[in-house]
Amino acid sequence: MENLKGKNVLLVGATGGIGAKTAKLLTGSGASVFLAGRNEAKLQQVAKDCGIAEGRTFILDISQPAEVAALKEKYFQQLTSIDILVNAAGIGIIKTMDTLDETDFLRSLNYNLYAPFLLIKTFLPAMKEVKKGLIINIPGVLGKVPMAGAAAYSASKYGLVGMMQSIREELKRTDIRITNLFLGGVDSPFWDTIDLRVQRDKMLQAEEAAKAIWFLCQQPDSGVVSEMVLQPFNHQAI
Repeated sequence: MENLKGKNVLLVGATGGIGAKTAKLLTGSGASVFLAGRNEAKLQQVAKDCGIAEGRTFILDISQPAEVAALKEKYFQQLTSIDILVNAAGIGIIKTMDTLDETDFLRSLNYNLYAPFLLIKTFLPAMKEVKKGLIINIPGVLGKVPMAGAAAYSASKYGLVGMMQSIREELKRTDIRITNLFLGGVDSPFWDTIDLRVQRDKMLQAEEAAKAIWFLCQQPDSGVVSEMVLQPFNHQAI
């Protein structure tokens, strides 16, 4: 496994349940981590818990090009390179077609597909300069096997998977790795606003999902994990 000590990592979505725990694991392994997220209070708390300097945090809406550009400027003021980009951000709208409206659908595409496009468009050139890096996205299992009520969510995540597969083809002559993590149900704040009967006590814990990301950040130079599927043991869909 690749040693994380001295690696420069941009973690987007650091204020979520999974992102916060991932930040702690990465900093605990010696990585230099820059945190980005939507909620200022939560972001500062995560930074404090991980011992990350205030200058290495940034509040933004990742679906806004100008804010992503500002993130890039702030990031490279603090760190000279980007070894790993972890995108743990996104939204979950689970509604049947009877209740799903155009706003819900476009919001799903905006945050789960367009925003990752902006991040990669902005930070990939720095990786291409040195022909090395790692990009991790988290489509979730609904980006592989859809379920009823997930038309908008699955559309955005299937799109993310397709986009990353295409970008991977463009990068074949480099050592830039792309990994998609397909997580099953994770007991996190993701479910707090979703009107769906679920058994959260039987879901994956956010800590376990974070460990999967931490593991994927340590891929060896000689190989790549193109995708990983991690689901609750009692809910295997794939």
